[in-house]
Amino acid sequence: MAFLKRLGWYLVGLSIGLIFLVFILKKKSGEEGLDFCYLPNCRVLKDMRSKPLTFSESLPEQYRDTLMIQAFLEDGDVDFGKSDTKSKPCKTYFISHEYEGKALELQAKRCEEDVVIETVSSMD
Repeated sequence: MAFLKRLGWYLVGLSIGLIFLVFILKKKSGEEGLDFCYLPNCRVLKDMRSKPLTFSESLPEQYRDTLMIQAFLEDGDVDFGKSDTKSKPCKTYFISHEYEGKALELQAKRCEEDVVIETVSSMD
């Protein structure tokens, strides 16, 4: 069999496989609560979203907005250089995010059963 004929059959099989794969992945991504988190930033934020939030007593009332905190946990960037990921029992994470035109940084402790919001500060 000539090389071009084999290459043609290979490309036909590859395209059929890709079509099946696209339909399967599209169906899975449409399901509620299913997302693919392989990177460390995504995994930390997904774990924090799944736990109940607790606010620190020292946190000012203006930063006790759960919609703002959820925006941090959805689209924020974890600064692993500043974060203390080895502390016990709660790991401390610094998450930066732009909210309503201001660059803010959230300090949160991720414990076994909940997430404690420590501080929210301006990065300017």
